[in-house]
Amino acid sequence: MLERQLDIAAKDGPMTTFICHPERDGAHPLILFFMDAPGIREELRDMARRIATAGYYVMLPNLYHRAGVMELQGVSRERMFELMNALTINLVMEDAAALIAFAEADPAARRPYGAIGYCMSGQYAVSAAARWPDRFAAAASLYGVRLVTEAADSPHRVAGKAKGELYFACAEHDTWAPLPMVAELKQTLEREKVRAEVEIYPGAEHGFAFPQRAAYDKASAERHWERLFALFRRNLP
Repeated sequence: MLERQLDIAAKDGPMTTFICHPERDGAHPLILFFMDAPGIREELRDMARRIATAGYYVMLPNLYHRAGVMELQGVSRERMFELMNALTINLVMEDAAALIAFAEADPAARRPYGAIGYCMSGQYAVSAAARWPDRFAAAASLYGVRLVTEAADSPHRVAGKAKGELYFACAEHDTWAPLPMVAELKQTLEREKVRAEVEIYPGAEHGFAFPQRAAYDKASAERHWERLFALFRRNLP
């Protein structure tokens, strides 16, 4: 396994990004891995490594680069929400454009692409698939928040622009992504005939896939890995 962390030139300044991919048998399909609200940490790097070992070129960017912070250990909950709320879909898509440009110049990466996002970033994974429909063949939102809003760029509104397959893993017990929102998302996707699956994980809580969280549920976490890798196998040959 090869890995490195470097600053990638983005529109609003350098964006520290963790990159990992197999040492052999490249090039490998690009996976953009969008972080959750607590930011970059070893827990996420380990998840990126797990994806990479299955044959993918994984990029895990620090979406808080505009604020000049990355590791949030010791940062207050209020500050974390301040950082999260400063992001917009458009800003993160600017970051994604910089990541794509870097990957397309790296012989270790290739198309088609995939995207995943946890918590605050489920919306960003879906938005990337909708923004670049001819490049992203798969995208997954894992207990994503703000998937249904009144905004014109709300994920449930733009998902139909994606050509790739979309997957939504939703916790049964989730204050941040309640079941009524999940139901509206599913109804919209079905009405628009979007190539997507919305799956509710029984008994699971928000954050169930993170091994360092109190909400971690091993069975649900392993199910989400199964679903992710099946999604990638189907769409990222």
